[in-house]
Amino acid sequence: MSSGKPYISSSINYETLEETLDIKPQTSSLFIGIPKEEAFQENRIALTPDSVAVLVSNGHRVVVEHRAGEGAHFSDKDYSEAGAKIAYDKKEVFECDLLIKSAPVSDQELDHLKVNQTIISPIHLPVMKTHILEKMMEKRITALSFENLKDDSGHNPIVRSMSEIAGSAVMLIAGQYLGSANNGKGVLLGGISGIPPTKVIIIGAGIVGEYAARTALAVGASVKIFDNNIYKLKRLQNNMGARLWTSVIEPKILAKQLKTCDVAVGALSSAGGRTPIVVTEEMVSQMRTGSVVVDVSIDRGGCFETSEITSHEKPIVTKYGVIHYCVPNIPSGFARTASQAVSNVLMPLLLEIGDEGGLEKLVWHKFNIRTGIYLFKGSLTNIHLSQRFNLKYTDLNLLIASQR
Repeated sequence: MSSGKPYISSSINYETLEETLDIKPQTSSLFIGIPKEEAFQENRIALTPDSVAVLVSNGHRVVVEHRAGEGAHFSDKDYSEAGAKIAYDKKEVFECDLLIKSAPVSDQELDHLKVNQTIISPIHLPVMKTHILEKMMEKRITALSFENLKDDSGHNPIVRSMSEIAGSAVMLIAGQYLGSANNGKGVLLGGISGIPPTKVIIIGAGIVGEYAARTALAVGASVKIFDNNIYKLKRLQNNMGARLWTSVIEPKILAKQLKTCDVAVGALSSAGGRTPIVVTEEMVSQMRTGSVVVDVSIDRGGCFETSEITSHEKPIVTKYGVIHYCVPNIPSGFARTASQAVSNVLMPLLLEIGDEGGLEKLVWHKFNIRTGIYLFKGSLTNIHLSQRFNLKYTDLNLLIASQR
């Protein structure tokens, strides 16, 4: 008689089998490393000293590379007082089981990666390279991306926070370049009594568009919003609680409004690939001299035909007398706020990973985290990445089920 099957005796006495339940795993102590980012214009750090202090007091070890928090004005002293170990050698940080980065994995870091490591970082799809993915697959790495990480409500908390920062910052930046000090037309963004308000056009009614509109309205500007997604326009109206001037992106109406505006904001997002160009060079050439274009979509190619990538050192280019501000990764220019926003999302997640005994155990019952995982023990589990780089795709749900 095989021991696995229930035994039915001749007198037919049925015996109940024991039910096997999921047993809560042992909590594990995490070994977390935070390297200094070498990426272009990346000033953020993914965990603040306050968050590190919480993790350390919960029994986790944290190693921070020397001067890693410098861009966000957090010193080594802040981190060591929070209980982190300061490492002067990058290799020491990469010995950790769990790496937390605020920029994607770079070519220089590939050799330092350890087999079976877990990495939480952004992907930045437009600049992702095939060989980086292949090397990470080879080293059986599990990787979770900022962009696709979802919370319990089904939203992307890190992307949302960064969009809120970018949206609010856009108007501060525009106000700066309208001023005489930066050779702008010498106009105050907003309005004062007796003078018509500054006219602001926002293309895109997502989170960036919404926060740009809030900031512009708060200083008294007149705001007009364009988007082809009626649902987003309705949501924006509801969130603002006021009647706004909205329109679908109709080239003639858009061109007419751009002619007379002082500030134009490109805040279109694209699900995958490049942002569509909706403002042609001809439309820009008809705009007023000294007006300001802030193209937030430049991270994905930009939605103005005249946009070209600029840097924090040389942030503007002038075309047809119109000032173009096209710095990618605007939140990095407000690094301390951005670092706190990322840290607020990651710190509770890391505590949960520790409580569950590791990321592999947590994804078993926390479904919303699965959307953020693009590599699971070396298998590529993101369909968009597999299509784009022509690499083998494996369904994450099947992988997790097969591990049990």
